[in-house]
Amino acid sequence: MLRHALASLFAAGLLAGCATPTADPGAVLRQADAAMGGTQLRTLRYAASGTGATYGQAYVPGTAWPRINIPSYARWIDYENAALREDSVRTRAEPNGGGALPLMGLGEQRVSAWVRGNQAWNMTGPAPAAAPVAAEGRIHDLWTTPHGVVKAALRNNASVRSEGGLSVVSFAQPGLYRATAWIGADGLVQRVDSVMPHPVSGDTQVSTLYSGWRDWGGVKFPARITQSMGGYPVLDLNVTEVQANPAFASDVPALVAQFAERVESTRVADGVWYLSGGSHHSVLVEFADHLMLIEAPLYDGRANAVLAEVRRLVPNKPLRYVVNSHHHFDHSGGLRAAAATGATLVVSEPARAWFEQAFATPNAVRPDALAQSGRRATFLGVNGTRTFSDATRTVQVHFIEGSPHAQGFMMAWLPRERLLVEADAYTPAAPNSPPPAQANPLHVNLVNNVQRLGWDVDRILPLHGRIVPFTELRTAAKM
Repeated sequence: MLRHALASLFAAGLLAGCATPTADPGAVLRQADAAMGGTQLRTLRYAASGTGATYGQAYVPGTAWPRINIPSYARWIDYENAALREDSVRTRAEPNGGGALPLMGLGEQRVSAWVRGNQAWNMTGPAPAAAPVAAEGRIHDLWTTPHGVVKAALRNNASVRSEGGLSVVSFAQPGLYRATAWIGADGLVQRVDSVMPHPVSGDTQVSTLYSGWRDWGGVKFPARITQSMGGYPVLDLNVTEVQANPAFASDVPALVAQFAERVESTRVADGVWYLSGGSHHSVLVEFADHLMLIEAPLYDGRANAVLAEVRRLVPNKPLRYVVNSHHHFDHSGGLRAAAATGATLVVSEPARAWFEQAFATPNAVRPDALAQSGRRATFLGVNGTRTFSDATRTVQVHFIEGSPHAQGFMMAWLPRERLLVEADAYTPAAPNSPPPAQANPLHVNLVNNVQRLGWDVDRILPLHGRIVPFTELRTAAKM
């Protein structure tokens, strides 16, 4: 699929020299809207199944995203209220790599992802959970659907040119995305190439191909959708059902409308604080004349809240180092904000070159903290192990060897305090939960690494979940 998309882009480049302006962009877009049955289309639902990949969760930095199976997939779209709902069931198709999916062969993940306006949330049970980091991506997905891209182009002063028998529509939604759509003489959208901001990869290229168009009871919609993002495939769907103008309630829940990033700090030892309050946590460590922050996750909004709490807790010392547990995007999404403060980013050596390349691509569509600061990120690589020490404190950063989660997967050890800081290798269950029936291989791997290094761990400061004694991990790992 990627080769096809790249070949299409190359062909488009060859034809660009022969491109000619189209006299009336509005007429082209209205014709396409009518041809697809979009003139009276307010809402749309489609169901599909297929395969995909988890963006930003590659096992090896800079390689293809880990493949997944999608046995069930459905989207509801409300064009009038700028709302989208996506329900899916996902399982792993390969053993290595990250993401919230259970390990291969150990179950499935059910996702219900929503957006309305600029507010995004997930339904993982009866209560909604705000997902601000996902808002831009979901807005992009809504307005790069076949009907959505035409409607967005109509209201965003699009330009249209004729190229190789196609109408090529280009426009921008300021601060959100840029898009170019290729529309055939029959008025059907064949491809949408777009650029959207991302907390890690900066301005990110997305290419979505629509083929196998059919009439589904008065509305036309493709029977196949393929998509690549950041240069690798992320979606390949076979559409099985399309419904025009279904009922779709998308009111923003009160919990989501009232959401604000909050950081709760817990002092766990002299000069060590656990910064929680969200889905992803951080740890602040004080040295004699500087500070170290372990983990800057998610996006600028979370990272800036954490950085503000760092300044409140220790206002008289600079933040010198920000340690990244691993390159997966949910754990590295705040690194640009950290770099904007002048801190050195401590990453695994296998990921360093990839990070340098990614951070060389700015977020120009929507300038982030790093772009606004005018600074360039500085990286320090860890190749297996690295020690940070002065007269008051020692922090050792080590690889978690042999994990299927990520290459260059790192944990931090504070030997004097006997504290272990880790992400994703072990997330404690809720208090008083029964032990799992089957040991999670990630838990077993973490215990094996601690034993290999000879550490006498008292407590774990996990970057998801809650602080627990090391004995809880042993119980979960059945060791």
